[in-house]
Amino acid sequence: MSINNTKDFVSGTLLQILIDGRDTNAVDIEGNPLPTLVYLAREKRPQYHHHFKAGAMNALIRISSRISNAPIILNVDCDMYSNNSESIKYSLCIFMDEEKGDEFGYVQFPQSFDNLTKNDIYGCSFRVIQKLEVKGLDANGGPCFIGTGCFHRREALCGKKYEKNFRFDLKKLNNTKVNERASLLEEICKVLASCTFEHNTTWGKEMGLIYGFPVEDIVTGLSVQCRGWKSVFLDPERDGFFGVAPITLLQLLVQHKRWTEGHLQVFLSKYCPLLYGYKKIPLKLRLAYCAYNLWAANCLATLYYVVVPCLCLLKGIKLFPKISSPWVLPFAYVAFSHHAYSLGELLWCGGTFLGWCNDQRMWLFKRTTSYLFASLETILKLLGYSQLAFVITTKVADEDVSKRYDQEMIEFGVASPMFNILATLAILNLLGSFGTMKKVTMHADKGFKVLDQFGLQILLCLVLVTMNLPVYQALFFRMDKGKMPSSVTYKSIIFALLACTLSVY
Repeated sequence: MSINNTKDFVSGTLLQILIDGRDTNAVDIEGNPLPTLVYLAREKRPQYHHHFKAGAMNALIRISSRISNAPIILNVDCDMYSNNSESIKYSLCIFMDEEKGDEFGYVQFPQSFDNLTKNDIYGCSFRVIQKLEVKGLDANGGPCFIGTGCFHRREALCGKKYEKNFRFDLKKLNNTKVNERASLLEEICKVLASCTFEHNTTWGKEMGLIYGFPVEDIVTGLSVQCRGWKSVFLDPERDGFFGVAPITLLQLLVQHKRWTEGHLQVFLSKYCPLLYGYKKIPLKLRLAYCAYNLWAANCLATLYYVVVPCLCLLKGIKLFPKISSPWVLPFAYVAFSHHAYSLGELLWCGGTFLGWCNDQRMWLFKRTTSYLFASLETILKLLGYSQLAFVITTKVADEDVSKRYDQEMIEFGVASPMFNILATLAILNLLGSFGTMKKVTMHADKGFKVLDQFGLQILLCLVLVTMNLPVYQALFFRMDKGKMPSSVTYKSIIFALLACTLSVY
């Protein structure tokens, strides 16, 4: 059975059985029977919290339990489609395995995209994470639920705890028969999608998707695993599902702000994997969750390395060992080995060298903007100054934006506080590099001494300048609509000059 949830209805529930699979006349052009197809727009009223995507999913679970009660549920985002007709069979093979199948609560497919550029300009592919990291979790209880491309066992999703004597009988479960007419069934099911149905129930707490987080998928998957179920990551040669990746930089940054904000909120809540999963899931799996939960905290270290070395360079404060000192070797070894290993991983997973460069650039952009705003938003929420919000990532763009995306040109185009930060940091490091080069070239007698003392800081600034080349192009050279807005350019120059002046004096 397929249920389509495209919007929320502001008065009563709108539910219609478009195709009744029980009807012998419900066939395609070749005479093959069609599955039941239901359209649902759940009730939504201002005085009741609708809980965003999690609330919509829970309404769909209840409706489907009354119409078909199928034991396996597939959920995909609205911008995704099936790319492999065998994906259902692969998943059922896992659920129905005679030895281990009864242990699995869900089967997670990779989140793949069909609109990625050759060199993945925005680093959206998650190649290394999905090809290496997530697969490694199969030995420790299984991967997390990522919100789409996932086959769920209905019982596990609805709060049932795993029991060793549990046996999955697909034939018995599929014998559920509904005798009501389609029109009567529609009226019965409308109650299940009303905004008051969940009041004083365990929906959103122990049943269905968990409420209260922007990343309801992560905390729901964790809850399923803590009830004793395992999960498995299934990555067939042909991708199971394809979606649409962001094609502008702001779309990407907003999307990652929501993700990292949700992860950090989970870590700071009662669902913190280290505490909530204690004696329920392996320590390795709990630590693996924490690695993603603490993405937002990376903003602190990254901002330090982007801002402080540059300002200290202008002031003449040395932070790292001299180039001639043997103590420079540990820094050089860590930097070289880390980036060489990172490049090797991405190339092994099918990426390109330019793709790796783009990936490093996007990590820098996300850590200095998305992660920073996510951390601040989480702190404000904990202090009671902010409310939970669910920002939907826009995937629609005009023809010019799509054309620039295909040409692998980073799209700025609009004013945003995130772009103010990116541009200010880029200009700050550019000014720091120019200031140091001026000292080296104008004082030849002291040039080598300056290079020896500040070599690592100069190298760091030059690397950051190189990573920010697309930002400089958008600020000063590009003439298309995807350039950086003039307001952002003026603000960033003023902020950077102010920071440099304060650091010198």
